[in-house]
Amino acid sequence: MKNDSGIIPISDATHVRSLPVPQSGPIRTTDGFWTDALGRPLRDLRISVTDHCNFRCRYCMPKEISTSRYSFLPQTELLSFEEIMRLARIAVRHGVKKFRLTGGEPLLRKGIERLVADLLSLKAVDGEAPDVAVTTNASILKKKLPALKEAGLKRVTVSLDAMDEAIFQSFNDVGFPAAKVLEAIDAALEAGLKVKVNTVVKRGVNEDEILKICERFRGTGVIPRFIEYMDVGSSNGWRMTDVVPSAEVVERIRSRYEVEPINPNYIGETATRWRYVDGSGEFGCISSVTRAFCRDCSRARISMEGRLYLCLFATEGYDLRTLLRGGATDFEIEEALGRIWSARENRYSELRALGLTPDRPKIEMSYIGG
Repeated sequence: MKNDSGIIPISDATHVRSLPVPQSGPIRTTDGFWTDALGRPLRDLRISVTDHCNFRCRYCMPKEISTSRYSFLPQTELLSFEEIMRLARIAVRHGVKKFRLTGGEPLLRKGIERLVADLLSLKAVDGEAPDVAVTTNASILKKKLPALKEAGLKRVTVSLDAMDEAIFQSFNDVGFPAAKVLEAIDAALEAGLKVKVNTVVKRGVNEDEILKICERFRGTGVIPRFIEYMDVGSSNGWRMTDVVPSAEVVERIRSRYEVEPINPNYIGETATRWRYVDGSGEFGCISSVTRAFCRDCSRARISMEGRLYLCLFATEGYDLRTLLRGGATDFEIEEALGRIWSARENRYSELRALGLTPDRPKIEMSYIGG
């Protein structure tokens, strides 16, 4: 149910109407891989493993919706690692090459390193292990690094919205210091992990941090990615006037450094890539508000309790947990997933640009994962 502000609380997410899993319908394929109604393949599966988080970031899980009034999901309602792996094994057979573990804060899920190892043991259709990464606030990353490294993890994405302590702590709203996040990033680099840093840029709050972040990570191998403030969910009070367009971000960086655009790593990459001409690294911009990339979107998301969402801005998801726990065979689940993806027509950001998005509550980022 919604509260008076139109927000779908975390604990109430399971009461939002689920879409029925289709029992019939076409399964579209190209070269043997699932494709949706717009011809987009499924390549990237983002899996939320917990709704718990020790931060209260205002654009994701603001304190106003995570008070004691709303309880988190009990462990029994979360997908088990075995259930996640069952879905993952099916997904890699049909073209998925990347898994992203999100939350909440995924490192709070007990035994997360076991899931990392199990995912890395899979073989994608090209015979290679899938690309597995964890998106984290880095608050306990340093502590978890030995186990994650042993599990085979090679990549993390760290949320860092400011270098300035006052601004960063106002973002996370729990007083956690940016210095500790930077320590964790340095430790990850020393352990041999590749690191990306995600910065959500909000007008009047942290746009002056852009150059500071660039300066901190130039020459380190860390890739900052500046993300336009998005209207995910209904709780962050989003307004278009709060958005700092990626074009402005690039101009700010260009005012100090000579930069040039570079080609994407793959079709459907969310970030446009830029490099410093002096060879000191690169940065990216994710422009889901001002430059929608829906037409190449190859991502799906599974919530912590097993709902499949076909868009970050979705309201309803398909209930996979009932299939998993109701005796469905792997073949039946495979057919259901194929039908769901084949019927996909989502392109919210493109419709937003045209002023055609419906007025409806959306699932919160803390629930669906970024």
